[in-house]
Amino acid sequence: MKIEKATFEFLNNLKANNNREWFQEHKAEYDAALVNVIAFIEQIILKLSELDPYIHEDIQAKKCLFRIYRDVRFSKNKDPYKSWFAAGISVDGRKLAGPEYYIHIEPEGTFIAVGYWRPDKQHLDAIRQEIDYNADELFKALEKGGWKAEDLSAEDKLQRPPAGYSADHEHIDLLKHKSFILHANLSRKEMESSRALENVIKRYESMIPFKYFIHQALDQ
Repeated sequence: MKIEKATFEFLNNLKANNNREWFQEHKAEYDAALVNVIAFIEQIILKLSELDPYIHEDIQAKKCLFRIYRDVRFSKNKDPYKSWFAAGISVDGRKLAGPEYYIHIEPEGTFIAVGYWRPDKQHLDAIRQEIDYNADELFKALEKGGWKAEDLSAEDKLQRPPAGYSADHEHIDLLKHKSFILHANLSRKEMESSRALENVIKRYESMIPFKYFIHQALDQ
């Protein structure tokens, strides 16, 4: 199972012709690309269900997929379509308030990620408390998959210590995170190869112990 060359070509062409007229003229190509991506996500779900008890094989891929149509109401970029496909996989499609698997499919920007993006205050407090009390478990979970704390995405962090934590806290750098995410890039060549699914699952598998740490912090 793989992402077809035609799917990436459609996305490249959409990026260069991001307007409704072109999209309607090439709707058949979009439909074919969508079928390819949904089938790929279905296989991801099936494989993850064998590795992660939070993921069940009957999760519907269509419920995991994000719409290709952009909401341009509050954006300076008025392109009506995204030039990528993306999906979030959790216990109920992409609706769980908790950690999930994410995949972003783009010709020169495919990546996968696992974690919790911008949890609400209650969950964020719980994760920070777990790190405060039990940071060694986080380090062990990361190490199991060959990761380090420094590998967590640092794009979404506070400038100052969160309320209740001092600047000299041993793990203040981790506690400043507002999202807790690991990610890995995949090349177009990897995604078009016959081992594309294997490439994705191998990376996801290395992140599962980290995902379990977040579940533990949330008592899920």
